[in-house]
Amino acid sequence: MTSTFDPLLPRPIDLPTSVPLDPGADLTGLDDAKILAAPQDPAAWPAWRERLHAWRADARRRHQYTDETYRRPGGAWAARCSTVAQVWLWDELLYSFEDGRFTPERFLADARDRFGGLDAVVLWHAYPVIGIDERNQWDFYRDVPGIERLVADLHAAGLHVFVDYNPWDTGTRRGEDDLTELAALVADLPADGVFLDTLRKAEPELVTRLERARPGIVLEGESKLAVERIVDHASSWAQYFADSPVPGVLRAHWYERRHMQHHVRRWHRDHSAELQSAWINGVGIMVWEVVFGVWVGWSPRDAATLRRMTAVQRAAGDLLLEGAWTPLAALAQRAHDAGVFASTFERDGITLWTLINRGQADYTGTVVDQVAGRLVDLDSGAEVHAADAVTVAARGIGALVQLAPGVPEPRWLAALRTSFPPQEADAAFPHRIAHRLAPDAPAPARPTDLPADIVLVPAGPYVLTVRYRARETGMYQGAPYVDEWKPLPPRLHDARTLQRDGVLDRPVAVAATEVTNAQFAAFLERTGYRPANQHRYLAHWVDGRPPAGRPDEPVTYVDLADARACCASLGGRLPTEDEWQLAGQTGRLRRGSPMVWDWTESEHSDGRTRFVMLKGGGDHRADGSDWYFDGGPQEADFSAKLLLPGLGLARSAGIGFRCCWTVGSAG
Repeated sequence: MTSTFDPLLPRPIDLPTSVPLDPGADLTGLDDAKILAAPQDPAAWPAWRERLHAWRADARRRHQYTDETYRRPGGAWAARCSTVAQVWLWDELLYSFEDGRFTPERFLADARDRFGGLDAVVLWHAYPVIGIDERNQWDFYRDVPGIERLVADLHAAGLHVFVDYNPWDTGTRRGEDDLTELAALVADLPADGVFLDTLRKAEPELVTRLERARPGIVLEGESKLAVERIVDHASSWAQYFADSPVPGVLRAHWYERRHMQHHVRRWHRDHSAELQSAWINGVGIMVWEVVFGVWVGWSPRDAATLRRMTAVQRAAGDLLLEGAWTPLAALAQRAHDAGVFASTFERDGITLWTLINRGQADYTGTVVDQVAGRLVDLDSGAEVHAADAVTVAARGIGALVQLAPGVPEPRWLAALRTSFPPQEADAAFPHRIAHRLAPDAPAPARPTDLPADIVLVPAGPYVLTVRYRARETGMYQGAPYVDEWKPLPPRLHDARTLQRDGVLDRPVAVAATEVTNAQFAAFLERTGYRPANQHRYLAHWVDGRPPAGRPDEPVTYVDLADARACCASLGGRLPTEDEWQLAGQTGRLRRGSPMVWDWTESEHSDGRTRFVMLKGGGDHRADGSDWYFDGGPQEADFSAKLLLPGLGLARSAGIGFRCCWTVGSAG
């Protein structure tokens, strides 16, 4: 049996839609397009453009389109929001685990250096951690100390802020209905927009409630926004949009020029296709380098391309928004043969030529055969003649500015002529390696000093089979999907295994039971321990003591630092995930009640994401969606990767710990 499914190829739903060129053809099918495909033959391009205009006029008439949403003063910014970054709240550029504070200045400096700056950020908050306990998506925003200050700092830096809405979150703690919760959140932060996760469009009642709560709020639907809802969604993330061999036109942006789209293919390492489509359509890009904890960083070439786009989009935004747009403007035959294409945007005698080179080799030669007036090549900053050679880098972009006879040079052009960022050639993927972050290990314990209730793991080599559920978090290194179009089951959320091997230099004694509330209270009395950040610390205790009747339950609402301190006070440490599994596979580890996940000494960082492996599973299970964290009791060979939040949010009702000791000699 063979399968025709190839995850490296776009799905049928991602493919561009052909445009009927027959003047009498029915064009209503174009309503459902992601990209309106362009014909191969340049001779057909004028007819194609005519059909695009005809479809737009007809579709607007059929859907009784009005542009009221785009005329709201508070939401006008969205039309110029070209570069948006989707960022995990605890991305180590945005948050310092060492200092315990948000670092927007560091995050924004990196964005300025590599991408030319950002126009907005999406503060991603809950997935893939949500489901570890009862906390709902609103809790993962509202329980973050200082998040209002973070939003204020981003606003002060000139950025707009999106929050994320997960409509699939139905299996956690219930508060008010989603409409009420989301409306209150955007008003309180305050947020400028809402990213609709897994949702192409918001229902009209949600649109109304959000607009009432935050006038001018911008809704950004995922993927293909229905044409009839462009009327009330000012933006959409153009995820997994495949283009035609000759670059086509983004349907939603063609329908309404002020509708901003952000191209993104989250697992791709080469972003040149998205960048070129965005450049030639006059739309934006989503920068998403840490995809739910997985590093999918941008190459120097693609980052430089975005810097170049950003420079022009900010300088000549009026042209891109209001200029007469001609897709597939006529170029010299030699340029066309080399894979060079262009759009033009003309207003008041000034024409911006957005050039792309889809070829694998730099193109140097004539781009346009003849033009009226003056022509400026932004790469050289020089005035050129129509027949002069212009270079457009392989898989890159270029820009020409044409000034009609008698039209003076605009002020923004003078600045661009001297500061247009250069193209870079390095398209290599910038790999990152996750390193284990472990505190100094205590000295081995004498056998006579060990607790009585332990499981002894002998020294020597070991090989483990680890089971896990495939999630977008991946596991230890690398990405779970590389250059794949949208992974769906069975490529997503299926059961998988990995092998781990190693050597224990000495025997290890793992506590047979988790540390209880009573034992943790004794630790506090013995040491006077107080965490640096006490948010959510022992949140279930009453007046600093374990709740009545629950002294023998596993202590929870403790983070890695709390657990490490407790074990260190006993001369021990946390077991690594391998040690936990080796002990667990003896069948002699006992689970507390209620059953909770165990922290392990497995903290990792690749410089952008902190994560840890949890073992054991717990009684809690969030039902209703596969996007939730793993729940329920698990066998000893099962591991779950938890992205570490900061500021105390790692403390959970669903996570406890047990200690272990490296066993020394009797003397």
